Amino acid sequence: MSHAFATSVLHITTGSTETVTDLTHDCEQFLVRTAARDGLLNIFVPHATAGIAILEIGSGSDEDLLATLHTLLPADERWQHRHGTPGHGRDHVLPALVPPHATLPVIGGRLELGTWQSVCLVDTNISNDNRKVRLSFLG
Repeated sequence: MSHAFATSVLHITTGSTETVTDLTHDCEQFLVRTAARDGLLNIFVPHATAGIAILEIGSGSDEDLLATLHTLLPADERWQHRHGTPGHGRDHVLPALVPPHATLPVIGGRLELGTWQSVCLVDTNISNDNRKVRLSFLG
């Protein structure tokens, strides 16, 4: 039996390096716990310096994403937002490129991801390694 609405918060420790963390299994387990059937799963990270991406991981794409972000958002002193580690202002621009949310279809209790797609937390802020990710199912 599907609930009309269910929500839960994941607590993720990302460490002291820039990371792409796979959340797919956590999302799937949340759907199992809530007995979700058909609906939408929203993934939201309530932080100003992290985002949610849907991408292939484990084949180098996660490292390619971080390298691309380094090219687009260099960690140097050009940023107006200057507190924290050198270049930290770039971390506050990240959510404009990697949004802090994603909404995915759920059919028959399963995420409708493509063959190689994963749900990932993208975190470039090495000064804050404790992250929350809210999962919300609407069915």
